[in-house]
Amino acid sequence: MPSWQDVDWNVIFCLFNLSAILIALEELHVLDKVSVQILSVQKNQRRLSVILVALTFVSAMFITNDVALITFVPLTMLIARKAGFDPGYTVILQALGANIGSSLTPLGNPQNLFLFSHYNIQLVQFLSLMLPFVAAGALWLVFLNWRAKNRILVFTLEDVKTGDSLRIVLYLLLFAAVILSVLRVLDYRVVTLAVIVVLLIKDRHLLARVDYSLLGTFICFFIFIANISNFNGFNAFLHHAFASSSGSYFGSILLSQFISNVPSAIFMANYSQNWQAVLLGVNVGGMGTLIASMASIIAYRIYVREYKKRGYFWQFFRYNLLSLAVFSIFAYCCL
Repeated sequence: MPSWQDVDWNVIFCLFNLSAILIALEELHVLDKVSVQILSVQKNQRRLSVILVALTFVSAMFITNDVALITFVPLTMLIARKAGFDPGYTVILQALGANIGSSLTPLGNPQNLFLFSHYNIQLVQFLSLMLPFVAAGALWLVFLNWRAKNRILVFTLEDVKTGDSLRIVLYLLLFAAVILSVLRVLDYRVVTLAVIVVLLIKDRHLLARVDYSLLGTFICFFIFIANISNFNGFNAFLHHAFASSSGSYFGSILLSQFISNVPSAIFMANYSQNWQAVLLGVNVGGMGTLIASMASIIAYRIYVREYKKRGYFWQFFRYNLLSLAVFSIFAYCCL
């Protein structure tokens, strides 16, 4: 029978806190205000693409890859409508940028948060492992961006009004507390209580917008993996298959292509003690197929609401497969 003790509640509640606070900051239009001011002064398409990808890349390190894309891809679509160009290539680079940039920090994406907690990794160890991959990824994105058209665009962006300043300060303080709980400085239970109390008082409606499907997926995978661990023969086979660093690394990449990198991280962590290989593997594995990372699906869904589907899909697959091949080798050499 499933047991609630199989669930890593630290990860679940840290994800809840992170999701709730980022939704609050999104509603207050903090990032929208900053990005519109930056983009309003740039009219060259190639340079504009660099800025949009860079905003997605850097913000994903702190607000997760999903939220970065939800914030900046619609902005890309808005500019494209006003200026009259197809933003598909820029959106593809934004999806790549979100997946690469988010790899740097423990709270950049759900799999990092889980692995950071599960293996009890120190922050310095985490950053030192991921920095070469992320730095090389930044250079790779700049290189790919040279394929963007170099032409002058004509558009205007309306100014964005932010919410109440006191609410912004309050949620930024809570965001800092969430980061400290992820880094194990503060007790996640105390931070969770603070987040819930503030939301109940200030913005009760935001509790309904938390990504409970992600939390439910984590809970189900924790229980699933605990259960299959009781099959001794199968369990022994998986431990043997992923015993080596190479097995853990390439296993993480391969598995991510079919079930995405978040479930892959939970699965691999149960059978491998090579946290460096698993961490690099699931982050590199976010490239490749469309379902390798949920962030890529978010970018795809936003884009295809207005533009053709087939052209984007094959172009996405081509550049992601190329990126996967390049960084599978590069990260393995770092490992």
